[in-house]
Amino acid sequence: MQSRNIFRGYKVFHRQSHCFSHSDFNIDFNNFHIPTSNFQKLLLTIGASTVSILDPSRGDMIATLGETTGYSALKYIRAQMEQSEEGADILRVRPRINSTTVDMKYLANLPEETVGNVYYKFLLKNKVTPDSRAPVQFVDDLELAYVMQRYREVHDLIHAILYMPTNMLGEVTVKWVEGIQTRLPMCITGGLFGAVRLAPKQRKKYTTTHLPWAIRTGMTSNFMMNIFFEKRWEQPISQLHEELNIIPLIK
Repeated sequence: MQSRNIFRGYKVFHRQSHCFSHSDFNIDFNNFHIPTSNFQKLLLTIGASTVSILDPSRGDMIATLGETTGYSALKYIRAQMEQSEEGADILRVRPRINSTTVDMKYLANLPEETVGNVYYKFLLKNKVTPDSRAPVQFVDDLELAYVMQRYREVHDLIHAILYMPTNMLGEVTVKWVEGIQTRLPMCITGGLFGAVRLAPKQRKKYTTTHLPWAIRTGMTSNFMMNIFFEKRWEQPISQLHEELNIIPLIK
């Protein structure tokens, strides 16, 4: 029943959706892909893990770690997307989320509490852009590489629809939700080890409210990677929450 409801909402807002374009992921894959053997991936994993622990701000190393350890999880994500009409559409079209494919002025002028306007305000408030996601390099399968790229590019959208900021508490909370849903080792370890860096006040919120909420949301909500956000900009976010079975912790 939930899957049918989600697809019905998708089709309704697809008809109303603002037009969007997408770049050819095949070109990016050919430009950025670096073929590596299993042994080379192991070396990259060890190096990226070490650097990430010593300097958690190294986003490039965290991205590398996600690619070299995520093969099984990426296959799982793809399988979940293939079982959904909306997810399968994403795999077929391979849309991208960046400043050339998303019309920010359009999102800014959408009604309050629509998906697109919530995303726009999130980017503005947290001073981030949709261009901040690195291209995938070490995933050898084209479709799995796209799945990883899609995960990266919807990460800020997940933040936005969950009303979670980009501070450490918000990042750790979102990582738990994503880790449970996607099974990506990078997300799971981010949730586990990221909590160590929380300030005392944040740690109290984390243990009493944010962690229990993140675990519950990750386990009970519908699969967020199946949402074709670009075709849902005009959808009221409350309706999307209902479809995904999400009860926001904060607003």
